[in-house]
Amino acid sequence: MPDVTELIPHRPPFLFVDRIVDERADGLTAERTFRADEDFYRGHYPGSPITPGVLLCEAVFQTGALYLVRRAQTIGAVLDAGVPLLAKISDVRFRNPVYPGETVIIDVRKKESLGGFTMMSGAVKKADGTRVMTVDFSVAWKTPAGGGA
Repeated sequence: MPDVTELIPHRPPFLFVDRIVDERADGLTAERTFRADEDFYRGHYPGSPITPGVLLCEAVFQTGALYLVRRAQTIGAVLDAGVPLLAKISDVRFRNPVYPGETVIIDVRKKESLGGFTMMSGAVKKADGTRVMTVDFSVAWKTPAGGGA
């Protein structure tokens, strides 16, 4: 399987997928181990750190971007020079926290594509199968306006 940095523009410290585990026509599964030394733990409940829910969501969204790129490669489609941009997030549900040092399995599934948008669902589980969160989201492949800083 290709390295995730060959497929999506995200880089540390804002890369929340370590590797692709499985690919299917309708989805992709990835993995991420949240290391205890990651800087965000210093300020997110100091003394009792947990992984921020927004970063768990971001891991799902990055896995969705990986799915889009790998699917395009599989069917021989050419993506323009754009990037995957979130268009909608809905129905986020958190069930269990993720602690420093834990590994999660991230699964995304394509629901439908319509008018340049891909609607997907995502789920995160711990390596032991404990449910962590679910989310529905939509992604568009766009060239963002504006420049760098």
